Amino acid sequence: MPTLDVLDSFLHYEQAGPGAAEAVGAPLVFLHGNPTSSHLWRHVLPKAAAAGRRCLAPDLIGMGRSGKPDIPYAFDDHARYLDAWFDALGLERAVLVGQDWGGALAFDRAARNPASVAGLAVMETIVRPMTWEDYPAAARSRFKAFRTPGTGEELVLDKNVFIEDSFEQTVLGELPAADHDVYRAPYPTRESRRPLLRWARSMPLEGEPADVVARVSAYDEWLAASPGTPKLLLTFDSSPTLGIGEALTAWCAEHISALEIEHCGPAGHLAPEDQPDAIAAAVTSWAERHSL
Repeated sequence: MPTLDVLDSFLHYEQAGPGAAEAVGAPLVFLHGNPTSSHLWRHVLPKAAAAGRRCLAPDLIGMGRSGKPDIPYAFDDHARYLDAWFDALGLERAVLVGQDWGGALAFDRAARNPASVAGLAVMETIVRPMTWEDYPAAARSRFKAFRTPGTGEELVLDKNVFIEDSFEQTVLGELPAADHDVYRAPYPTRESRRPLLRWARSMPLEGEPADVVARVSAYDEWLAASPGTPKLLLTFDSSPTLGIGEALTAWCAEHISALEIEHCGPAGHLAPEDQPDAIAAAVTSWAERHSL
């Protein structure tokens, strides 16, 4: 199980494919969101690696098998530890593939350090600041509860709903018990679940939290003005959460430069659980077309 010391802690990561010297193109770095880990990509990595790509998937700080330092777990914390991981591995340039907050972190890194990003492929992610009207109705009351003081703590920290209840709503097929246990393992205590609650409260809604809205607005500006960086948006049927449906897909097509859009069939919000083959094929063929 590879780990790297970063800042005052460590990040665990998974890897597949050839070494840097033998690999085709830039490495593919797969970034997960809330409440998952690198385990989300377990079926995608070997298929992408079969195309000759070097594939890596870190666990974000406080999540999966990475360290759990005493930090706020704000968006900036995740970005700092992730930057340190890239530096420690010597990954000067990579293709970033992100789902959920992993996509937001990929956009953010590209906007802050564009020379380090050869291309961006994202799915089910945060593409712009939102209002509650923009937020999918199926998830609106749940996320309002997460953001309510006291109620959010009870649901996420005490009842552990992100782990115990959310997979039925975010995976179309039935998640095997063994995989559910892998996602459950990092969060045995109330304290260990703090990153899950902070992520839930970080959605850029109605101008809050201001720090995340500012980061998302900054990467939106970069996404609109970076025609030299290829970008791929993967869309799916059936997602009940971020719901990148027709309206938001159209917004992306209008506001994100150098964007290609590929539909990958039915999937829940945790699309790599439902469509790993389609995701791997779409990402590797897109990267090959652009010589990434």
